Amino acid sequence: MEITRLQPAGLVSSPAFSHVAVVPAGATTIYVGGQNGVDATGAVVSDDVAEQSVRAVENASTALEAAGATLADVVQWTVLIAEDADLGAAYGAIAPRLAGPGAPPLVSAARVAGLGVPGALIEVSAIAAVLRG
Repeated sequence: MEITRLQPAGLVSSPAFSHVAVVPAGATTIYVGGQNGVDATGAVVSDDVAEQSVRAVENASTALEAAGATLADVVQWTVLIAEDADLGAAYGAIAPRLAGPGAPPLVSAARVAGLGVPGALIEVSAIAAVLRG
């Protein structure tokens, strides 16, 4: 049993994302709600989008670990980024951590007018799957 990520012919081929993920029956699915670039007190860590992005992924990693998973187990990422934030800086700071071994995860991204946390420039959420032996 394995989780399969597909990049079908006829769709854009990208090293950054896959188009389809097939999770076999019996896998444990883990959902991580939106994580911002905030510290343990809820304070935004910086006004720099790259620093916020790194912390948001670190927070997602902490949440995953609490459920017995890692970033490598992420099947799909959703990334919301403030419309006036530097997308290149944000993605450049976190891209190496979003991809696990093999084909990359699915990624949905959107530019938004604002996020729920004042001062937040990015929010990430994830769906992970773990095959339990």
